[in-house]
Amino acid sequence: MSHMAQQHLSSRLDGLPVIDLSAADGTPEQRAAFHADLHRAATEVGFFHLIGHGVTERETTALTDAMHAFFALPEAERLAISNLNSPHFRGYTRIGHELTAGRSDWRDQLDIGAERPVHRPGPGEPDYWWLEGPNQWPQGLPQLREASLHWIDRLSGVGARLLHELLTAIGARPDFYDQAFAGHPHLRLKLVRYPGTSPDGGGQGVGAHKDYGFLTLLLTDTVPGLQVERSDGSFLDVPSLPGSFVVNLGELLEVATDGYLKATNHRVVSPPGGRERYSAPFFYNPRLDAHIEPLDFPHAHHAPGATADPANPLFAEFGRNELKGYLRAHPEVAKRHHAAR
Repeated sequence: MSHMAQQHLSSRLDGLPVIDLSAADGTPEQRAAFHADLHRAATEVGFFHLIGHGVTERETTALTDAMHAFFALPEAERLAISNLNSPHFRGYTRIGHELTAGRSDWRDQLDIGAERPVHRPGPGEPDYWWLEGPNQWPQGLPQLREASLHWIDRLSGVGARLLHELLTAIGARPDFYDQAFAGHPHLRLKLVRYPGTSPDGGGQGVGAHKDYGFLTLLLTDTVPGLQVERSDGSFLDVPSLPGSFVVNLGELLEVATDGYLKATNHRVVSPPGGRERYSAPFFYNPRLDAHIEPLDFPHAHHAPGATADPANPLFAEFGRNELKGYLRAHPEVAKRHHAAR
């Protein structure tokens, strides 16, 4: 199927744009059309399918096979790397033990980040440095470590390229945020299983929320469940488009552009009955100590203003947002390792 045919198919199915990143290497006319499409997707929807990203089917299969192998392990082996062991919020979270807006999400997951040595905050250093540290890996599954760390490295490159093109599309300097990502950007990967409807019949796979960083690139299977909020408050089902990532923008980009770029509420509805759904969101975010400056771009003085949530203020220093989110989402880890905060 041609990219144009895919675009028409996707638009008919879900209303989400399809962005072909390979068009960034095309003729000046193709680049101009690509930037126009990307501009429209980022300012009107905040969500889109990304194709032409260069990640191969073999790389994708290596990750999904390792993810399925992990969730097929006996529960005792998964719990041996529980995130309750980790002050860095790395490791396995059993079903129902992550919260969104105070309510349990009916999923289990493995939190992974770039491998770093422990950064224990010294006197006067912010607490968010606890988020840097080693991952936990299950015994006897070396392919999980290999595939996950490769994925983080690979998608970091895709994220950097996409961010440069996005800034170009709205008339900003493509390297405006390069300094914020220099050194050790805070790259995170979640491997997630939604095991079907909860025993009480609740449908919250993960509750409605916005991501609070820069870019999220989501790999998902063919089982439906992801929904994106429309401007009228209703939710749109997002079907899968094989070979694509579902990309959404985070709140820091919305704030940095005073609302010109959109971070959109989204949620996952549990698959019906005992049907399982698997996904792997990758979060392309800057260094923890990066201060996110307002973006200088032509429409900066005509932007609509960012959405404000008094219960969830955003800070210019990225790490403060990230730690706040993890402390809220994982209260047991917070109580065990961060009770003094």
